[in-house]
Amino acid sequence: MSQIQTSGVAQPRPAVSPWEIKNPRNTRNVILASTFPAIVSLALAFAFSVDGALALLLIFLPIQILSAGFVGFKVFGRKGIADSMLVIFTIFFSTLVGVLLMSVLYSVVSEGLKAIRPSFFLQNNVYITETTSLEYGGLGHAVLGTFIIVGLTTLVTVPLGIALAVYLTETYGKARGAIRTLVQAMSGLPSVVAGLFVYAAFITTGFSRYGGWLGSLALIPLMLPTVTRVAEEGLRLVPIELRNGALALGAPSYRAFFQVTLPAAKSGIITAFLLGIARIIGETAPLLLTVNYANNTVLNPLDSMAAIPTYIYQNLAASNDTSLQRAWGAAFVVLIFVGVIFTAARMATRTKKAKSKKVEK
Repeated sequence: MSQIQTSGVAQPRPAVSPWEIKNPRNTRNVILASTFPAIVSLALAFAFSVDGALALLLIFLPIQILSAGFVGFKVFGRKGIADSMLVIFTIFFSTLVGVLLMSVLYSVVSEGLKAIRPSFFLQNNVYITETTSLEYGGLGHAVLGTFIIVGLTTLVTVPLGIALAVYLTETYGKARGAIRTLVQAMSGLPSVVAGLFVYAAFITTGFSRYGGWLGSLALIPLMLPTVTRVAEEGLRLVPIELRNGALALGAPSYRAFFQVTLPAAKSGIITAFLLGIARIIGETAPLLLTVNYANNTVLNPLDSMAAIPTYIYQNLAASNDTSLQRAWGAAFVVLIFVGVIFTAARMATRTKKAKSKKVEK
């Protein structure tokens, strides 16, 4: 048994902390309160042929709340009732959201795999009708269009977002508050409003026809807040001692930023770039209003071109089994792209954390 030194007198340390001691009776009550509602709900659902969703909300949840409140009151008193309610609601709704998310993922993967084949990535939809077999046609033109539209948006948004993040973190100008408020307001901008603005300003006035560059223009206010906020957080996470050390050695402020602060925040800026792309790659409403559809391969951003979101919408509107299957396949491709982007963002974040731990050691 270890010793605790208190006022010069060694006292024995208990082998088990008080909060680690478990009462078997309380453990049995918790297990009973967790299993009893499920058993009663299943029995009533089978006995009266109640729908599963109704049984979950109208039978299981009320019984679970009552049993958890009873056990909480019996073990911890009146304070235990509120704690048990919080735990029950947190676990229940977290599980519900998780089940819904997994069901969506399962549906997209299982249905999307039926349309995946090499031709689906390499061909376009020229001469393809609603009843054409899945062996012909694909979204190759939509993938290229998405890369072009998102690439143009990235070329404008990433430098502008990083510049705004640098201004918010490295300067003390009077416009900081206004810029931060504007960025936060843009983060709540509905995507259809951005598309409607570009549509009204350029297409209805006759200034331009449908084109990929208009889609990129409509996506800029959607991507800019994400890039700015994530890049700002990445710059703020850089230890101030690094910058102060460079300044103490006689380096000018701009050299201290470009040679010390910016390289240290590299992974955060990469994360901002990746999350910004993930934010806009699946947007549909702005592209429907500005880019329209195209079944052929178009590389000129001044012309109307296809994108993966518009390809999905076009096939869903057809309401044909083959077209719906193509839409599922396109949704699966979007899911793959977003998953790859988020995985890359997580890897960049872990690299940053690993480097910071090495610096601390």
